Amino acid sequence: MLIAKNLVKEFEKNEKHNRKVMFRAVDDVSITLEQGEIVGILGPNGAGKTTLLRMLGNLMQPTGGEVFIGDGEQRLSDERQIKRCIGYLSGNTKLYGRLSTRELLQIMGDIYGMERRETETRIEEIAKVLHMEQFIDNRIEKLSTGQTQRASISRCLIHSPSIYIFDEPTLGLDILSSNAIIDFMKRERKNGKAILYSTHYMEEAEQLCDRIILLASGKVIAQGTLEDLKEQTGGENLREVFRTLVDEEYEQDEKQDN
Repeated sequence: MLIAKNLVKEFEKNEKHNRKVMFRAVDDVSITLEQGEIVGILGPNGAGKTTLLRMLGNLMQPTGGEVFIGDGEQRLSDERQIKRCIGYLSGNTKLYGRLSTRELLQIMGDIYGMERRETETRIEEIAKVLHMEQFIDNRIEKLSTGQTQRASISRCLIHSPSIYIFDEPTLGLDILSSNAIIDFMKRERKNGKAILYSTHYMEEAEQLCDRIILLASGKVIAQGTLEDLKEQTGGENLREVFRTLVDEEYEQDEKQDN
């Protein structure tokens, strides 16, 4: 499971006349992710989604607050144990183009300290799950956008993590590639894995998410099941819920600024 308590991330930025000020990209965010559920992180551009995911994935230190990763009451503290628990997909991950996906996964298996036979078995399993059998031995630089995204996701699976953190996993993909990734997430939920992912696709989130967390201006402005959020706003679907809640948040921000 993953628990975040009162996470804050501050950055420095320049304002007029080169005056430096601090701003909060993530502002007092608390969330819980349980095994066997998919939780969607939604929000407009600049809401703090990627910064939040990077802190949850142990890739960025928070300015304040803490992240708990563990099993029940047992909290993991060893960095290597924590990294073994998480499969993190960044929105801008770059892969080595001259490698094949198989070679990439063999290297990742070595990095995670896996035995070669274990790695080879896992590679065959992943190839079937993500439908990569036809291109797993091709150079990554020769792959299509959808194939490259599946190759990128595959490296997050090699060590069989219990928590997945995905940042825009289906962005820009065709429907077949998107469906392969969506089917994978559904399968992993059935296997008891915890999945946290950011997306701009409202229909995709409606289809997948057990719960939704909506961010704006670095803050959680709403969270709950789709039915909870529809009841709260009167919206008929997630797109209407999103628009209503974000508009309300920005209107409140404008009033405070004035």
